[in-house]
Amino acid sequence: MRIITYNVNGVRAALNKGLTDWIRAARPDVLCLQEIKANADQIPVAEFEQLGYHHFWFPAQKKGYSGVALLCKTRPDDIEAGMGMKIYDDEGRFIRADFGELSVVSVYHPSGSSGNERQAFKMQWLNDFSTYVQTLRQTRPKLVLSGDYNICHQAIDIHDPVRNATISGFLPEEREWMSSFLSLGYIDTFRHLNKTPHNYSWWSYRANARNNNKGWRIDYNMVTENLAGKITNVRILPEAKHSDHCPVLLDLDI
Repeated sequence: MRIITYNVNGVRAALNKGLTDWIRAARPDVLCLQEIKANADQIPVAEFEQLGYHHFWFPAQKKGYSGVALLCKTRPDDIEAGMGMKIYDDEGRFIRADFGELSVVSVYHPSGSSGNERQAFKMQWLNDFSTYVQTLRQTRPKLVLSGDYNICHQAIDIHDPVRNATISGFLPEEREWMSSFLSLGYIDTFRHLNKTPHNYSWWSYRANARNNNKGWRIDYNMVTENLAGKITNVRILPEAKHSDHCPVLLDLDI
């Protein structure tokens, strides 16, 4: 199963930049989208249907904001939109597809970059997210948690760890949360197979950051540790340029 996560920063804008052609070439079995920024009735879904995908959308209540989606080559056994927590579900942050024993999630963690209030919201979300997925594991023990986590875990994951040490996304408490989360029995699949530096999934639009590869690795395909032996291939795909993020790929032998 090929799973790709991609924060498209507006699915309609990405479609105008050739997203459909890229999907046709990449051929993911499951494509996890974040920041769709649209309701399903605003999206030309026929483009995805023509590629053979079943599509499931969970937009935010606020227009043009947040939202997640799943595109699946095989129809899932079940789709669950949201976590049953209105404060987060109103922002369209979590959608899950079940395929037999395996569950694949598209998740969009909040950003705290707009100020203290949203940073506090982000930290509360992180705690609640951990609690939720730990409970979910009791009934769905094989999880793939794919999406934009809005956190760089280690210095190797960011182009300038010193200057960004006090910036949301690389704060000590966020990095500590990530370490704690992984210790619960989750695997950062990219780092599981690739230990090299200068691999990023997001670049600021400012200061020619992408061309200079001054980026952050904030997009992840996390899996429960019972899937460790199934990880066969991981890649970051910076050549895909439909967004300020790029796709991150995971191949599982299941």
